[in-house]
Amino acid sequence: MTQRIRLGISTCPNDTFAFHGLLTRAVDWRGLDFQIELLDVETLNERLLAGDFDVCKASFHAALLAADGVVVLPSGSALGFGVGPLLLAAEPSARPTHSGQLALCPGRHTTAALLFDLFHPRSTRVEHVVFSEIMPRLEARTADFGVCIHEGRFTWEAHGLALVEDLGTRWETATGCPLPLGGIVASRRLPAATISAVQGVIHDSLRLALGDRAAALPTMRAHAQEFDDRVLMQHVDLYVNDWTLDLGPTGAHALDELSARAAALGLAGSRLHVFAG
Repeated sequence: MTQRIRLGISTCPNDTFAFHGLLTRAVDWRGLDFQIELLDVETLNERLLAGDFDVCKASFHAALLAADGVVVLPSGSALGFGVGPLLLAAEPSARPTHSGQLALCPGRHTTAALLFDLFHPRSTRVEHVVFSEIMPRLEARTADFGVCIHEGRFTWEAHGLALVEDLGTRWETATGCPLPLGGIVASRRLPAATISAVQGVIHDSLRLALGDRAAALPTMRAHAQEFDDRVLMQHVDLYVNDWTLDLGPTGAHALDELSARAAALGLAGSRLHVFAG
């Protein structure tokens, strides 16, 4: 009997690139029946915590909160150097220093929000909004700061905004580790053989996309906020790397570092484990 897998993935260009082969069935599904939902990252986080998926892409912040019930797959993560969210300001030279200021974050359970908490604890009021609302709100001056992710990382200057700091660079300086943003997690309810098959399909899908990058563009365009092909591929260049194919020891160590720092602030408790087959 075919094993049904409730799969949630994000609409981010790096994910639609990585999952292009799976979404279009250009790779073998290995006897699995994927029931796929494409959602924004914070909705995925909330649905993961509600137990709605067998496998899903999630922010590592959310994955930490669900760590007792999930394992991280070796393939499919966004992790690296120079990949961090940007803390932007509506006004030049502004810095987050007091509760009269408002900072926007792209979801309570995102790693971007976790980084803001780690490096700017209790510095401002925080409001969680859909990531696509952040730059328009800053432009309209209805917020002072915003933690910017996705395509906005490449387009913020065109919106007349100011850079406060790159939170990824702050992480790298503090830890010496690549920044783990998000990854594919599988429910521990699944048999190990099923998780292994899912991992194989995702790895195959990634290899297919990397072998013919242009072929994935129609899938990426269908779900992107930004339709410029150059920006979409910049996103892939930034977030898809050797650690996306396999987290390896370096990726596992970065997850341990994130777990420890989050736990030290009481923001999350459990340690993430990478599936070993």
